[in-house]
Amino acid sequence: MSKVSQKNTKPEMKLRQSLHRLGLRYRLHVKKLPGSPDMVFPRFKAVLFVHGCFWHRHGCKATTTPKSSKEFWLKKFNDNVTRDKRHIEELANQGWRIAIVWECALKGNNEQIDSVAIILREWLKSEAKFICLPTTEFVN
Repeated sequence: MSKVSQKNTKPEMKLRQSLHRLGLRYRLHVKKLPGSPDMVFPRFKAVLFVHGCFWHRHGCKATTTPKSSKEFWLKKFNDNVTRDKRHIEELANQGWRIAIVWECALKGNNEQIDSVAIILREWLKSEAKFICLPTTEFVN
């Protein structure tokens, strides 16, 4: 598991490039914030997490559970989800707006990734506190 990348993953890099092309600027992996968000948009007081569906338990077809050492994996996944919820709550309490983009939303071609970036740009300009993609609805 030490070989599993936590920063600069392929989905994150693709989204970062698309957001940058749209003129959005951000800071990367700010360790002073809970959960060290993948991208921080200080101008909009917003953070963005790019979550892997497997590790963070999205519920899509990539959310599988290994058959061996099942107890270990279930505890690991549960701890990840619990930690994610705690970080989101802490960020919200500090006044940050939160976006979560699941890896499966970034699996397609560049057009699909660009459409996710456009949705995020519109969300940043809005007053909505939270967005989760692939769901395209804004939640206050």
